[in-house]
Amino acid sequence: MQHPAFFSDPLSVGSVTLPSRLVLAPMAGLGHVAFREVLGGFGGYGFMVTEMCNARAVPQESRHHSPVFRWRDEEASRLVCQIFGGEPEVMAGAARRIEAEGLMGVDINMGCSVAAICKKGYGAALLKDPVRAVAIVRAVRQAVRCPVMVKFRSGWENSPDLAVDLARRFEDAGADLLTFHPRIAPDRRSRPPKWAHIRAVADAVSIPVLGNGNAFSGGDCVRMVAETGCAGVSIGRMAIARPWIFAQLVHGFEPDEDIFLNTALKLIDAIWRHFEPTRAIKMYKKYLPYLAANFVFGHSLWPELARGLTREDMTENAMRVLGKRPSVASTPNAFLFTS
Repeated sequence: MQHPAFFSDPLSVGSVTLPSRLVLAPMAGLGHVAFREVLGGFGGYGFMVTEMCNARAVPQESRHHSPVFRWRDEEASRLVCQIFGGEPEVMAGAARRIEAEGLMGVDINMGCSVAAICKKGYGAALLKDPVRAVAIVRAVRQAVRCPVMVKFRSGWENSPDLAVDLARRFEDAGADLLTFHPRIAPDRRSRPPKWAHIRAVADAVSIPVLGNGNAFSGGDCVRMVAETGCAGVSIGRMAIARPWIFAQLVHGFEPDEDIFLNTALKLIDAIWRHFEPTRAIKMYKKYLPYLAANFVFGHSLWPELARGLTREDMTENAMRVLGKRPSVASTPNAFLFTS
């Protein structure tokens, strides 16, 4: 797979220089420490982002017990912790803890449109209150020296105007990088993202802007950069389905026929090492639609992969189903992506 050397060009984010312009997007229930261990084994990423963490809980969290505020020492220097909340001083307190732990940076969630988050005034709801949104960025910037990032979306109306205005204000408040998802908040992937909005945001600021949304292949990543002028790509669901995509685009990694089986087995091992069995089985089954999406007949393979309740069941399923090397789709079937 031939792609421009652009993705391996260094990218400066605040005081940090990244070796790659491709990053793992934050994904609740999917981007946990076990999955990041597997992705980290392939390499090729600029940084990875944790699942979103409640800013109120972060200062007291135990990294060895929290399911989300958890990491391996080996990944800390290129791991960004995403926090959600609505009060500047609370977000600043969480950022201080994150920096004290030696993580690479802090990402402020202004993109989550889940009702339970928005009804508290967090996530994408902050886009309805620009003054408070900017105050949060400024408070976090004043609290830490590490890179400060914001992930946000188009807002609540189908126009890039708010996003462009906020991007400039976030930069003025001290943000080092923006990740932009060009969908309105009520739209939970029911319509394609408007990549033209990414260009509008990227053109409005001097700090790096990462594009996010429907990057399902290496070709999509190349096209997003070409069409929008973004500094890099934040890859979400495709990274869960094929965690080697970063290594493919940056290092020319070529997966063999057993890549899906071997990756599933590595993930089973990592999940059951990091989490107790009851949580582990739920986490692994949340991953399975993404694994099944890789195959031509993924709809029928998914229940076969998910049958059972134990680690041994999951291992046996993977070896039985994937060991037959089922036909691989050129691009994962996005209809199987449930999160």
